[in-house]
Amino acid sequence: MKRSAMTALLYRLGHLCARRRLLVLGLWLIVAVGLGAWTAHHHTETNDNVSLPGTGSQRAADVLNHDFAAAANGTNPIVLQAPAGTTISAPAQRAVVERVTAAYAHDPAVLSAVGPFDPGGAAQLSRDGRIATISLELRDGPTKLTDDAAQALLDVAQPARAAGFAVAAAGYLGNDLSAPGSGSSEAIGLLAAIVVLLLTFGTVVAMGLPILSALFGLAIGLGLITVLSRIVQVPSAAPALATMIGLGVGIDYALFVVTRHRAELATGLEPHEAAARATATAGGAIVFAGSTVVVALCSLLLTGIPLVGQLGVVAALTVLVAMVAAVTLLPAALALVGRRIDALPLPHHRTRDRRSERSVNFRSLGDQDSTLIGTQPGPTPPRSGRSARDAHQPTPAPAARGWSRWAHAVTAHPWRALVTAVVLLAILALPLRTLHLGQSDNGQLPRDTTARQAYDLLSEGFGPGTNGPLLIAARIKAQTATAPATLARLRAALAATPGVAAVSPPLLDARGDAALLTVTPTTAPSAPATATLVHRLRDDVIEPATRGTGVTAYVGGSTAGFIDLAHQISVHLPLVIAVVLALSFVLLLLAFRSILVPLKAVAMNLLSIGAAFGVVTFVFGHDWSSRLIGIDGTSPIVAFVPLMMFAILFGLSMDYEVFLMSHVREAWREHGDARGAVVDGLTATARVITSAALIMVAVFAAFLLDGNPTIKQFGLGMAAAIAVDATVIRCLLVPAILTLMGRRAWWLPRAIDRVAPPISIEGDAWFAERDALAAPLEAAAPEREPAPLA
Repeated sequence: MKRSAMTALLYRLGHLCARRRLLVLGLWLIVAVGLGAWTAHHHTETNDNVSLPGTGSQRAADVLNHDFAAAANGTNPIVLQAPAGTTISAPAQRAVVERVTAAYAHDPAVLSAVGPFDPGGAAQLSRDGRIATISLELRDGPTKLTDDAAQALLDVAQPARAAGFAVAAAGYLGNDLSAPGSGSSEAIGLLAAIVVLLLTFGTVVAMGLPILSALFGLAIGLGLITVLSRIVQVPSAAPALATMIGLGVGIDYALFVVTRHRAELATGLEPHEAAARATATAGGAIVFAGSTVVVALCSLLLTGIPLVGQLGVVAALTVLVAMVAAVTLLPAALALVGRRIDALPLPHHRTRDRRSERSVNFRSLGDQDSTLIGTQPGPTPPRSGRSARDAHQPTPAPAARGWSRWAHAVTAHPWRALVTAVVLLAILALPLRTLHLGQSDNGQLPRDTTARQAYDLLSEGFGPGTNGPLLIAARIKAQTATAPATLARLRAALAATPGVAAVSPPLLDARGDAALLTVTPTTAPSAPATATLVHRLRDDVIEPATRGTGVTAYVGGSTAGFIDLAHQISVHLPLVIAVVLALSFVLLLLAFRSILVPLKAVAMNLLSIGAAFGVVTFVFGHDWSSRLIGIDGTSPIVAFVPLMMFAILFGLSMDYEVFLMSHVREAWREHGDARGAVVDGLTATARVITSAALIMVAVFAAFLLDGNPTIKQFGLGMAAAIAVDATVIRCLLVPAILTLMGRRAWWLPRAIDRVAPPISIEGDAWFAERDALAAPLEAAAPEREPAPLA
């Protein structure tokens, strides 16, 4: 009994939540409403500043923050395009521009406003005279600027729009106004999940319980993220990423608990006991898999990259809330619903479910209710050989016969299945050869956003490099008389470098110990040529021009920062992979008492993730495929997306690994037939795995409608990985490999077996032992006389 302490704890927790169901539901409701009310008056403060200790971009940022505080956040250009057939310099248009510039200069939210006709503003007018910018320095930085304040600033330029000008905002002002919402993605993903759950359970009430659990978990998770944003920096992609993961994982976890609960009810248990047992068994697997996800995401802190670590913590928080909801909120809701869980059935499920649920032969979590895996009653197979097993095998219900035939076909020809799966995965992973890590720019945003419109206008009037200038921050040692000559020489060297469109004159701070130059590339911020330029400036231009002069210069700015981020991630990725792989191997070894099974799981997960990376690389690397998902032209893979996807998907795939292999091991222990165990396991779990995976794929794929290219990459990558994992991996490659392994799949060296502590994920052994101890006591107890009728 000691080996299943987690099962006992979850069982008591499930009983407590079932007994105190109104209190538990009330507490969840109070927390959700309280956080919702607080977040209604406090927006989530997001910040995409890339802090990379020890890199050139970080050293440049340190100089800017210390000596050029006003320039640290950058300027916010208001981009104006004159009406067709006119120029900015025409008297009427010039008057409008000067009036708008003056209005910005007197706005209390603006520190300074420089227009194209102001001293020092000549460079803000395009060569053809049709496009100009008003450069704004704002009082509020990107974390303090609210949506209403940003809109009010853009509205100051309304007179220009009324005069026929095209007006758009760039900088963090434009980004704040262009933050794409994920409301439609959430709605579509939720609708798809409802359809799948209806087909899976066949009743409206059973369908609604996973949706309820996921929505409560998501609301509280997003509220906690808003609170967290007041304490630490939260990246702008975090809320959408949390929504994606919260919906997918929340529904997925609840699906398994509700399925187990219905199967327990079908054996005659009371709703309270069924809910407690579902919490202890399915909940045990959820806690196991969910904890793996949380640890994998928190391991991103090991990279030492704040942006990546922050995203990992936010995503882990969402998974943690979904996991807690599945083992506390859901048991309370199940107890409250009771046997009405099958109320409001779909017409074709009304009679079939009742007949088949009474015939469930329930042995482990893999044995779900008949809407998923029904079986006809039959004797328990003996532990003898293959022929005895075949003689007593329960006859599968129609819902399972298709998967049974598939399982027999795969195990009968394992080499054919293995080769087919490997070829498919290799084809999907092939585009990885052209993987380019970088950072998407505003050129990939929807055309109706002000940031995208500003990007296009700046590219047209001043070149694409204007959207991502490089900041050269120089530190000057005291008593360096040659500094002016050195800075002049540095500027000339920068201007002569291929790929540089313009270099501003050096700007000195008040003390004269720091200087700032702005370099405008000829290429867009996300272009590979821009990354090449940054490396060339650092290695071949700046260092020779400043060597031995007392001047030390660094290449900074957001563009250089994301280039450094891509390099840092490529350096730290092997460490994260090693930590996650080692954790998964150890946990699966303890759970399944095998060496080959965890090795196989690690290899399979790597294959599915590699295929997903290949799909993302291909789609975003071609014009025609990028346009299919709403992006104009190709886009690099955002540097932190592969790292985040690896941590998330490796943990999520543990769900399917645990559910499948637990049933295979149970069948192996029961009759000792390795191939038969694979057939039993796949037949019993394939449909529930594919149903759960279909929900996650639908939720993740719905976020392709999000306007943020980074969220699109997450959605496509995770949808592709889950789809591959639940089909090619679990239903083709895994059964083929297990069949080829045979009895060797369950081999564990005796030395390891003696020292490795046994753990039980689902706790079926704990219940078997508990029920066996309770049976003699129940048999010895005298029967009570029935109470007399009143």
